Amino acid sequence: MPTVSIQTSSKQYDMWIGEHVIKQLHSFIQSKFEDVTKILIITDESVKKLHLATVEKELSSLPVITYTVPAGEKAKSFDVFYACLTYMLEQHLDRKSLVLALGGGAVGDLAGYVAASFMRGIPFIQIPTTVLAHDSAVGGKVAINHPLGKNMIGVFNQPEAVFYDTTFLSTLPIQELRSGFGEVIKHALISDSQFYQDLTTNINNLSKVDIAYWSEILEKGILVKRSIVEKDERESNIRAFLNFGHTLGHAIEAEMGYGKFTHGEAVVIGMIFALRLSKKKYDIAFSMEEYIKWLQLLGYTCDIPVNLEINNLINRMKQDKKSINGTIRFVLLKELGKPVLVEIGEAEIREELAIFKGGK
Repeated sequence: MPTVSIQTSSKQYDMWIGEHVIKQLHSFIQSKFEDVTKILIITDESVKKLHLATVEKELSSLPVITYTVPAGEKAKSFDVFYACLTYMLEQHLDRKSLVLALGGGAVGDLAGYVAASFMRGIPFIQIPTTVLAHDSAVGGKVAINHPLGKNMIGVFNQPEAVFYDTTFLSTLPIQELRSGFGEVIKHALISDSQFYQDLTTNINNLSKVDIAYWSEILEKGILVKRSIVEKDERESNIRAFLNFGHTLGHAIEAEMGYGKFTHGEAVVIGMIFALRLSKKKYDIAFSMEEYIKWLQLLGYTCDIPVNLEINNLINRMKQDKKSINGTIRFVLLKELGKPVLVEIGEAEIREELAIFKGGK
């Protein structure tokens, strides 16, 4: 039975989470796509070596082909997007074909946008292989990057299903665990103080978290996202809350160069800044000292990289998808679990960034 069912205004689909759920993929495809003509697995160079053979074995009786893209954010470019579509045309995929996104968030974003664009849309299935992808695989936001902004070119395209086999997580390096866990922290802070307290109590070394506990906390994070996405599929209001920490986080990613600083680690710095603003504006009962100490214990960088200029970060934030007519908007917390979207003036942001970079 599926672990989580997602119901948006445009589509209902199921998500399987747990060890060895990939074994259910074949029967799902056969039951839902009886006349599938070709199945294209889009994966990246790293995941291909680790997990492609496992998926291919499960689908050995089906017409499967594979296209490999660069690992990480390098996959989310116009050139790679175009190359995927060219390959699909060369291989004669049609409207009865199916795309499988095997990889982390970057592969899922790219493959979902490719599937939405080919012949004006063919179905796709998400097969996440990272902790970070627990966030990106649910909700239907698919996109590629532009030099002027992250995820600026894309569409909303819900998958047919998500198969999240947590055994794949055992191959992740610590930096990828750290990146993905940043989004788990986000889900806890915007939803439930007890969820946050459980994380700080139970996790002090990400390399020692067992697969069963990963499954538990990832399901909790997915349920947080589901509760928001089902109410606001296309980010017209409350879905923006899922961008807690992302306003500054995306700016850091872009300024550092996509792929040179992981998404989740940039978001953690963005959350620290957003929490500082939240304490200033709403005097929330939250210990920044304990929070930062815990993050540092887990190996996170908690400061804006010294080489990044405040002017450049502000310009990046003006291009954020939440910004309206150049006015920067932040997701803040009135208290844990109570997010709010707030417009903040450029002068105040500049002052607070200077204080943050100065360590005060």
